[in-house]
Amino acid sequence: MTTANTGGRGKRSPAFTIGLTLIALILFSGFGALGAWQIQRLGWKRDLIARVDARIHAAPVPAPITATKADEYRRVTLTGTFLYDKAALTQAVTVRGPGFWLMTPLRAADGAVTLINRGFVPSRTASYERPQGKVQVTGLLRLTEPNGGFLRSNDPAADRWHSRDVAAIAQARNLGSTRPYFIDAQRGPSPTALPIGGLTVVSFPNNHLQYAITWFALAAMTLGAYMLVMRQTGKDRRE
Repeated sequence: MTTANTGGRGKRSPAFTIGLTLIALILFSGFGALGAWQIQRLGWKRDLIARVDARIHAAPVPAPITATKADEYRRVTLTGTFLYDKAALTQAVTVRGPGFWLMTPLRAADGAVTLINRGFVPSRTASYERPQGKVQVTGLLRLTEPNGGFLRSNDPAADRWHSRDVAAIAQARNLGSTRPYFIDAQRGPSPTALPIGGLTVVSFPNNHLQYAITWFALAAMTLGAYMLVMRQTGKDRRE
């Protein structure tokens, strides 16, 4: 007896084709949208880098009463007297190794208090310079860093600080009303004298172009796979 040959592959139903088309369309649109979003982020990041670069190299302006993200990394200057007995040490990892930022309150003539990150010290017991009387500070305005560091919360009771949380430090040191930001002081005339200022890291990861290429490549792969499957489906139907 002879059996008719029906072919090695079953023909795909119209429902399969419709479902595959919908899935491919959703994936292609999603990957394409993510790629376009990364292109937008790329433009935003480049603009941010340009604006910050302009701020850190601009002439210093008087320190404001308050600040927003638009003021971060702006060069500012202010005059006052350091309150050394109210200083706090916050953990730091720098190009000079691990240590602490020396956060010292500065009281202006009008009574306003601003936390100044005078710079890096290698240990809690390190000796550092303590200018007396009225001083002028120039540096970069930085926004407060509340709550703590990665997986490490600030512990005011134990005087352990993992971030430069202005409000928490001000409360722990009974500073009263304090400006809601701190200032990273610029480096002093001696490059080795403690504390060492001017160690602010001004860098912004900019991988958005790579991400965009990845998403667009996935969109192209989705389209290519869909076209191959549909071509094979058409071939099956002809056979």
